[in-house]
Amino acid sequence: MKKEISVYKAHINEFTGAVQTVKEHCEATAALSESFAIEPLKKVVRASGCIHDLGKYQCDFQRRIDGENVRVEHSTCGAIVASEYYGNPASLIMEYCVTGHHSGLPDAGYRNDAPEREPSTMFSRMNRRFESFEAYKNEISLPEISEADLRKLAEFIGRDCSDKDQVIDKFAFITRYCFSCLVDADSIDTGMFCGTMIEERPQADFAECLKRVNERLSSFKSITELQKTRKKLQQQVFDKVDETADIFLMNMPTGSGKTLCSVKFALEKAIRENKKRIIYVIPYNSIIDQTAAEFEATFRGCAQILRHQSSFSYEDAEDKDEDYKTVMKTAAENWDAPFIITTAVQFFESLHSNKRGKLRKMHNIADSILIFDEAHMMPQKFLQPCLQAIAYTTRYLNSEAVFLTATMPDFGRLIRQYALPDSDIKELVTDKTVFGKFDKCKFRFIGELPDEELISRAGKSPASLIIVNRKKRAKELFHKCSGKKYHLSTYMTPVDRNRIIAGIKKELKNLEDEYGDSADIPEDERIIVISTSLIEAGVDLDFFTVFRELTGLDSILQSGGRCNREGKRENAVTYIFNFSDAKRISDDERGNLTRGLLEKYVNVNSPECIREYYDRLFFLKQEDIKRYAMSNFCTRIDGIPFKEYAENFKIIDDNSCSIFVASDDNSRKLLEQLKSTGMVNGRKLQKYTCSVSQSELSTLREQGVVDDYGSGIWCLTNDDYYDNSEGIGFEPKDYIL
Repeated sequence: MKKEISVYKAHINEFTGAVQTVKEHCEATAALSESFAIEPLKKVVRASGCIHDLGKYQCDFQRRIDGENVRVEHSTCGAIVASEYYGNPASLIMEYCVTGHHSGLPDAGYRNDAPEREPSTMFSRMNRRFESFEAYKNEISLPEISEADLRKLAEFIGRDCSDKDQVIDKFAFITRYCFSCLVDADSIDTGMFCGTMIEERPQADFAECLKRVNERLSSFKSITELQKTRKKLQQQVFDKVDETADIFLMNMPTGSGKTLCSVKFALEKAIRENKKRIIYVIPYNSIIDQTAAEFEATFRGCAQILRHQSSFSYEDAEDKDEDYKTVMKTAAENWDAPFIITTAVQFFESLHSNKRGKLRKMHNIADSILIFDEAHMMPQKFLQPCLQAIAYTTRYLNSEAVFLTATMPDFGRLIRQYALPDSDIKELVTDKTVFGKFDKCKFRFIGELPDEELISRAGKSPASLIIVNRKKRAKELFHKCSGKKYHLSTYMTPVDRNRIIAGIKKELKNLEDEYGDSADIPEDERIIVISTSLIEAGVDLDFFTVFRELTGLDSILQSGGRCNREGKRENAVTYIFNFSDAKRISDDERGNLTRGLLEKYVNVNSPECIREYYDRLFFLKQEDIKRYAMSNFCTRIDGIPFKEYAENFKIIDDNSCSIFVASDDNSRKLLEQLKSTGMVNGRKLQKYTCSVSQSELSTLREQGVVDDYGSGIWCLTNDDYYDNSEGIGFEPKDYIL
């Protein structure tokens, strides 16, 4: 006979022994959830919070919380109550959110799914038998959602949708948003009661930040024609700060000061419109360091900048105290911070995830200014869901977005075609007649070249950059070069790449200090850098000459941004080439498209050429762009496969894998920790990892030079297979034919 339960416990504080009742936790979570939500969703979110832990009224759960070893499923019980007590569409949103509030938003399945179905679905779980949890009726009053409320909710979901597919896509977004409100409220209330969460949050004074940005902009000279033109272009942006739109397009050429211009615009907007935060989204991990350093140097302590990226860990921030690290690590969990820098992968994969840990932050993108740097680099394969996420956030969550790039696709047309037909989109730079003044180099297609001729041509320039499409080719070229040479690719760890980039910067500065802009530099002083595309964006280097293997026009123009970057030299050229070895020429759609444009246009950097490139790339491939919309995975809103969809939404190709290389004392300590415990902080490992393909990993495994020590994290075990100038190898250094 089961003992009578007088207090239904939700949590016990392990430090004090205090008890939080289920009623207290559910009511607190409901109130907090509601405070997070936008007006049309407040009632459904409040109700979700109220019912999410009703399964804890099961007697077996109370035995479990008192220390007995019993397994109890409690999340699904609240979903069953939602289906019985509330009408659709509120009921369906709550069923998804409550069922998944621990394990993640589930695949819906079908309403008649068998309880024992594997893998389980939301409906198979709801069809299971549960121990009675009726005791909740004695303590908790469920919030009412009237028929009028349900009609308003249905109207909100259907607004701006012209067909079933659009309804499915928008419903999925709304459900994830409601889930975010629920699970963040649940985490916060639990953490505060159990003493595992701090109340302090990162701070920023936007007004003071703006003052510092203005001081920085005012410090720049405006003497030369180029400097005056830069200032006029930026002024076009600043003059429109009082205008309203969902999405602003900031098309400015390389070298026109886009980064500071965009952050000044965002700060002005945030102050005028009382936005809660600014979120700066960058395409690569590798360029966050530079952007964060620039902002920190400009703000000078006025803002605690939250960095959220896979390759950065606050635990490794040696210049910060422990309290600061704790505050920032906590804020990274839900983005409760006023100024955030993150990557496009982190941003979009979080918004399309089904997991509690990732979706917690979603509701905090509301009331924000979102800046998408190098916006043209949004992944084509996932373009529709990415554009939808931005369009829905700006239309329904009171945010505004800025798309920032030197090579702007017709985003107005893309957003209206693939996301929201009447999205309010405005150009911030309308007079583009002066763009030509920022053309610091010519682009010239020179056809096929053998390796030796390419290296010979590069060697005639004081400082040359050769960018190729494949890591293996970059390494081969590096071996064939002589003299002062540098190599960059993801075969190398970020630690070594950053060290080599710093060395290149120093070498280029030495050349400038000794020879100025003269091209008459002794042969033994000339340098050649051979790199993959990782050098194209965010790496502030200035070469006399650039050679770029044929690829997409956007990458070629980015490469040109490393040529004569400061505009000091006349007749600078970026050469586009193909390797003469036909077997190595990739059947690359973007490259073939670029080849045609090189033949058609004298200046491929012209707005007309760029527009044609993107029009042909995006509007002739509609099926590819729409492939990963949620509506391609299901046909009804009560059949959304949130889990399956999230597993398929991987912006970075899964064919690559990481190998950890212990190369210094810190990394060797991490390796020992991994070997002894099987666990280690993944973010700490990132700066010591290089990237290889699955077949390359197989090669290393066959040679017995990698081991995962049972952790799933591959580690290099033979130092002869890594060189800090070339990266990982696939045969030992002393290998002799």
